[in-house]
Amino acid sequence: MTTIIRHTDEFPPDAPLGGKAGALARLASAKLPIPEWFVVTPAAYACDGVPAELAAEIVTTAGEVARGAAFFAVRSSALDEDGAEHSFAGQLDSFLFVPPERIAEKVAAVWRSGFSERILAYRRERGLAGEPQPPAVLVQRMVDAETAGVAFSADPVSGRRGHAVVSAVFGLGSALVSGEADADMFTIDRSGNVVTRALVDKHAAHRAAPGEGEGVISRPVSAEQATTATLTNAQASEVAALARATEKHFGRPQDIEWARANGKLWLLQSRPITSLAGLADPDGELNLWDNANIAESYSGVTTPLTFSFARGIYEAVYREFARMMGVGTARIEDNRDLFPRMLGLIEGRIYYNLISWYRLLALLPGFSVNRGFMEQMMGVKEGLPEEVLAKLTPVGRWAKVRDGFALAGACLGLVKNHFTLPGQIARFYERLNEALRPCEPPLETMRPDELAAHFRDLERQLLLKWDAPLVNDFFAMIFYGVARKLTAKWCGDTDGTLQNDLLCAEGGMISAEPAKRVREMAVLVADDADAITILCEGTLPAIERWLETAPKFRALYAEYLEKFGDRCLEELKLESLTLHDEPLTLLRSVGQFARRFGATGLAAESGTDTRLRAQAEARVAETLAGRRLRRAVFGWVLKHTRARVCDRENLRFERTRLFGRVRRVFVELGKRLHAAGRLAEPRDVFYLTAEETLGFIEGTAAMTDLAGLVTLRKTEFAGFREKPEPANRFETRGAVHLGNVFKATRAAVVPEGDVLKGIGCCPGVVRARARVITDPRNAVIESGEILVAPRTDPGWIMLFPAAAGLLVEHGSLLSHSAIVAREMGIPAIVSIGGVTAWVKTGEWLEMDGATGVVRKTEILTTNEH
Repeated sequence: MTTIIRHTDEFPPDAPLGGKAGALARLASAKLPIPEWFVVTPAAYACDGVPAELAAEIVTTAGEVARGAAFFAVRSSALDEDGAEHSFAGQLDSFLFVPPERIAEKVAAVWRSGFSERILAYRRERGLAGEPQPPAVLVQRMVDAETAGVAFSADPVSGRRGHAVVSAVFGLGSALVSGEADADMFTIDRSGNVVTRALVDKHAAHRAAPGEGEGVISRPVSAEQATTATLTNAQASEVAALARATEKHFGRPQDIEWARANGKLWLLQSRPITSLAGLADPDGELNLWDNANIAESYSGVTTPLTFSFARGIYEAVYREFARMMGVGTARIEDNRDLFPRMLGLIEGRIYYNLISWYRLLALLPGFSVNRGFMEQMMGVKEGLPEEVLAKLTPVGRWAKVRDGFALAGACLGLVKNHFTLPGQIARFYERLNEALRPCEPPLETMRPDELAAHFRDLERQLLLKWDAPLVNDFFAMIFYGVARKLTAKWCGDTDGTLQNDLLCAEGGMISAEPAKRVREMAVLVADDADAITILCEGTLPAIERWLETAPKFRALYAEYLEKFGDRCLEELKLESLTLHDEPLTLLRSVGQFARRFGATGLAAESGTDTRLRAQAEARVAETLAGRRLRRAVFGWVLKHTRARVCDRENLRFERTRLFGRVRRVFVELGKRLHAAGRLAEPRDVFYLTAEETLGFIEGTAAMTDLAGLVTLRKTEFAGFREKPEPANRFETRGAVHLGNVFKATRAAVVPEGDVLKGIGCCPGVVRARARVITDPRNAVIESGEILVAPRTDPGWIMLFPAAAGLLVEHGSLLSHSAIVAREMGIPAIVSIGGVTAWVKTGEWLEMDGATGVVRKTEILTTNEH
């Protein structure tokens, strides 16, 4: 049994050297200046002290290992000490300036410290399992240092990996570790330059020095030393280089102890820096994440399949958008890295990477002269940090002139696109209908390779050629913005109400059709109390039995599912269950609508949006009477605003159809892979990325253990669902998933007071109880309540019929909830920051959909819409 191991011995990798000595042993091949050492292994431990035979061997070994050395340092080297997770710094005893004849005595003292109450408490606090074990003991030739200290190859406080930090005192480093002396501090960059130097007052300082019998005493710092730096810049740089050499050897940042004596620098010990794992590098690349707009489509935790599919679509679509906006092929290729990074996945949730979006906007002609308008189009509430804008904005007068000429050229292209847009949309619909025609053979009977080929065909025909919807969206934003300015400037519409009313009741808008169909079904049962009860309260099997007795209702219900079956909650998430899978939300919505209004009320409600539009048009005619030019311009802008907004909603529905087909393709692929024993469940396919699934079929997969991969992903994503949701907007530095905390750079402010203001979308005053709903699945809203939500998507429309009013924390005048509320005549306000935290379910509210004001009230009066 080996009890002593010398630094010159050959020993196996698992030799019981402990943390400190093990690190010195692994540094042997690095040829660094380390004082000679040996280790008394745990095998030598005896609870009653060091046996005489071993004590004699220790003295002999000390004389042979470090010939002529008068003193030694005796330190613990526990097996779990100085590790990457737990340093045990200062927990075990160490002894300096120990003469050879007293080494055995100090070895026994180190052993005893390994079982002290201090050690037991340290282990309990950190959840370390098992009983403490006797430590190995490191015996090392003592360096009588002129200066000494510690050094970090990376800054352990700020997290800067490019800055080494050196702390230095006169005498021994133990004075620094014990707190007896303050240290001079040096920060050294990667080039070896001292970038900061902080010197301390040393008049009251002492230096550690060899004592008589007790090992160490303190001596006052000399007058000359008190006014000088402990190290020159060159010496500090040399220490930093030593720390970085240990980092290079171990492959991770190191915390070292060093000493300088007789002009030579010595490395005494090295251990990992344990604090860096939780710190991002502030010098790393800045990324700015925001989900303000995209959360309406992808709220909460999604799945790898949805994210990979969406990311691929965004990459292809916005590369094409840049080309259509006049960006040259060479510039697009030079910036090819930005397109795959338009979206990011943070703890299972999809975010916009705003840096990539701004880089895209900076490619577009006119960015330097029209940035504010572009930010408004993106819907971001805060601008970019100046450090980012400085990199994106062209420098110099001529750069702006060139950008202005490019903008003029792009404007000509926009004019061309404006006049050709109807034709582009028509051709897009032709491609869409061709791609989404009924499959032959049906999807349900296709082989895996046929399903993959069908997806690739959808990619080629539609997913990578989303040109018409992109152009239309762009013009919708432009015309909507112009119309808003004209209604404010020419018609005195300061709160946006007039503009909203002018856009109501636009025929041909498919977003309003589901609500109208729900109304039609509700009319059929409005006078049938039993039917209403079963729709509102019955189970799905009970409702299906009732459907057999109601052929007219059954026909309307079947038509709804045929056309809108893919329009569901979170419809752009491929894993979402559609109305084909879970139709109960639709049936409940019909029942609530019928119960709330009755046959008479349903008939009366149907003309709300038409009346609003007629009143708004009459107001414009009166305001612009006698101003022919203004009336002509206003009419032209309004006409195109209505057309573009209508086409925008209709084209988004076609996106829903396309995503529905893609969803069915992958559901079928999941079934095939499950049948082949490659997936435990068919729906496990959603925990694979699109390319992983397709690559398995096409022969390009890097991993074929799909079930094993799914198990890992399920575990990780389940953890994401349990964690607090990341902030809506936050920054990261460097590697996104290393050391970054996904919290807002500014603390969220919960609104105070009894009044909030947002953007009014549909006029009407409502006084009713609030119903706060953050997840619409299985949510219940009583007839006549005000629905309060963080955000909505098309699937929320099933809850709208029972709501007397709608308050949405996020969104804009062009968001789906705003458009549908206008079409259904439901008073609505969007973009009310913090409203879901401000109000609780059951509290009484009064909201004005015209002014965007909502207030808490305890008085219930008659609803006014």
